[in-house]
Amino acid sequence: MSHFLFFISLLACSSGFACQQVGVARETAAAREVKGEVKGSGGQSLAQRAALKLPLKNPRIVVTKSKRRLELFSDSALVRTYKVGLGLNPVPDKKRQGDRATPEGDFYVFTKNDKSNFYLSLGISYPNAEDAERGLREGLVSRAQHDAIVKASKRRAKPPQNTALGGDIYIHGNGARSDWTWGCVALENEDIQELFDAVTVGTPVTIKP
Repeated sequence: MSHFLFFISLLACSSGFACQQVGVARETAAAREVKGEVKGSGGQSLAQRAALKLPLKNPRIVVTKSKRRLELFSDSALVRTYKVGLGLNPVPDKKRQGDRATPEGDFYVFTKNDKSNFYLSLGISYPNAEDAERGLREGLVSRAQHDAIVKASKRRAKPPQNTALGGDIYIHGNGARSDWTWGCVALENEDIQELFDAVTVGTPVTIKP
């Protein structure tokens, strides 16, 4: 019986080891973040950066996919540049659900989510009216779905997210070191925290090739 109990204990320790390691890593990262040691994409902690002067004046976000870069503007002044990761299919424009491409075009922030599974997130208004027109031509959406997307765009509201064009495109955290998302734009957690605090719902977002 003692040998059996020892074997069970050994299995339990082995299976829990990976989770314990993850937990320790997360606790260590959290401790560093509190101390201002976690670095954003610019290589500086939030405490080391010159603070943004909030509120920004007419904030605007520009993502350049080929450069893996997100720029934040206040009026015409560039106030921050962040490194980003893209979708697993990073080069083409998004065309349909499941292609894992990051969309291109002119959008806006339709929601701010402080309970995101990816630290923090800003909802991007894909699909837009141009996507709806293309989808109608290609038979991906019905006339009713097209009209609903166009109506949402005009009202700067949340467009339908469950058509064949795809949806659920966010700017969020959890890391910018690679292209790992299903079409979203990913930042380091410290960077999305700063961006999240700086922009409002309705902020224009341009995503370029």
